Order: sequence, then structure tokens, then C-alpha cells
Amino acid sequence: MNCCDHDCCGPVQTDNRYRRILWAALAVNLTMFGVELVASIIAGSVSLRADALDFLADAANYAVALAVVGLALQWRARAALLKGGVMGLFGLWVAAGTIHHALTGTVPHAEVMGGIGLLALAANLAVAGLLYRYRTADSQAMSVWLCTRNDCIANLGVMAAGAGVWMSGTPWPDILVAAVIACLGLSSAAQVVRRARHELRDAPVLFGVPAE
Repeated sequence: MNCCDHDCCGPVQTDNRYRRILWAALAVNLTMFGVELVASIIAGSVSLRADALDFLADAANYAVALAVVGLALQWRARAALLKGGVMGLFGLWVAAGTIHHALTGTVPHAEVMGGIGLLALAANLAVAGLLYRYRTADSQAMSVWLCTRNDCIANLGVMAAGAGVWMSGTPWPDILVAAVIACLGLSSAAQVVRRARHELRDAPVLFGVPAE
């Protein structure tokens, strides 16, 4: 059985370097949320708006991770279970917004989409590189890693959508990428919830209270 199936990954979770990485990731995501939200309004892009909200969700993700880092595995798994639910709700919200935009949307500004997508990709690649070594520690660390990985994929999608809008002169590439972002969020939410439930089920219990 893998050591990380139980609480022997605790030293990783109390690593001061991991805390500093989480603080840096939190700052990056809050900044990029503001940048992309403004850009999505200027560009009229639903995929940029979805990516901006993804940054906001990730900022909350990092804040929760900071709150539970160093706690027992059961508490980290509960936090991951909660975040998995929030990730799923986010995916459903983006899906609903995408359908609405498909019915009412106009052609977005491709140049703004491409430029902001490139900036966001650079920010997320930097964060992903810092988080990479912690990605398999437990469900909590995995949820943090998956959110960052999803952001990188979404940024590439926004850039591709910008190119598609520029070439086609239609909003459909933008709408398609927003739909993919929604599906990616739902898939990752399911993965995080499964891992967290597994950890909660297999965690040692002493006299009805989770062992620390």
C-alpha cells in the first residue's frame, strides 16, 4: 500500500516551503482573477470570464489549503471533499453561462483573448512548477495541483479560442472552450471527491474519533 494512503505524508504538509508556495499561488490567482474579469468584459469573451472565475475559485482553494495545512489527514480530506463540491458547482455554473452565451453572445475581441490567455498561462505555469513535487501527497494537495493544471489547460484553450474567433469571425470557438473548461472542472471535482472519500473511509479511527 502506498505510504500516502494514510497520514505518513504529514511532514510534506507541514513543510514551510509548501506554505510559502500556497501564499504565492493565492496572490497570483487573486491578481489574475481581477485582470481576466476586466479583460472578459472588454473582450466580450465567455471563455475569459470562465477562466477568471476559475482563478477566483482557485484563490479560495489555496486559502482553504493554507487553513488546513499541517492538520491531520482527516481534516485535509474533509477540506478536499468540500472543495470538490465547490469545483463541481463552478463547472455547472460555467456550463449554464456558456449555454446562455451561445443563445445571446456576440463575437468577442480575439486579440484581447489571446494576449490575456498568454499572460495567464505564464502565471499558472510558474505556480504549477512550484506545486509539482507535492501533487500526490494527499487529496488536499491533489486538489490544489489539479486546479493549477486545469488553469494551464484552460489558458491554452482561451488562446486557441482567440485564434479561432479571429479566423472564423464567429463566437463559437469561444463558446466551445468555455464548455471544455466546464467539463474539466466537473471531471476534476469528481476525481477529488473520490480521493477524499477514500481517505476518509480508510483513515484510522480511535474510540469514534479520527486519529491525529
